[in-house]
Amino acid sequence: MGKRITQQARGKGSLTFRVRPKAYKYKVTYPSLRASGKGKIIKLFNSQGHSAPLVKIKIGKEIFFNPAASGIYEGQEIMINEERENKIPEIGDILKLKDIPQGTKVFNIEIVPGAGGKYLRSSGCSALILVKDEKGVEIIIGRRKIKLNENGRATVGIAAGEGRLTKPIIRAGKKHHMMLSKGRKWHRTSPVKVNAVDHPFGGGRGKRIKSKIAKRNAPPGKKVGHLSPSRTGKKK
Repeated sequence: MGKRITQQARGKGSLTFRVRPKAYKYKVTYPSLRASGKGKIIKLFNSQGHSAPLVKIKIGKEIFFNPAASGIYEGQEIMINEERENKIPEIGDILKLKDIPQGTKVFNIEIVPGAGGKYLRSSGCSALILVKDEKGVEIIIGRRKIKLNENGRATVGIAAGEGRLTKPIIRAGKKHHMMLSKGRKWHRTSPVKVNAVDHPFGGGRGKRIKSKIAKRNAPPGKKVGHLSPSRTGKKK
């Protein structure tokens, strides 16, 4: 009897395929819309569940966590929900999109005002403020343009940790622990390498890959390969 294939094991939801609880230790969010004025960065630290380092910020009696902007430091004062006197935002400021000048780089952008940042929270991410009009604020992410609510908030700057992918991993064990914190299995064995009892693609005595089209009524253990393809056969 063969073992469960990866799709079956993932569906069961064992610890191998689950994010560790420590990843949810810090909830990344923005302060309430009523809070405005100067905030202070209390602490700058790493979190296992996030690719970018986090900052602990205090404004009044409210404390919240936010992805760190590249170039900020502990003890720095930032503006939250309120413009500076000279109207020029500084790195780390949390402002409404309508208050951020065109051409400014931003990250951790809200879709719905007050709901917290949803776009561009990973290390090294940023977008550019383009056009502001009655319909909203247009931002550009790579080559993609998006129109957003002008009252949605964003953090000025680029998310810290931009060089994360540049550094070589070196040890296989390090890669294993990185994947554990994200709830992903590693290594991943190619299906065509395994025995015939362990996978529908297995038992080929080497990598001789043929396109496989799963039947519509195939059970979960057999439903692998091309699922309900729109067309079959070689393109001419």
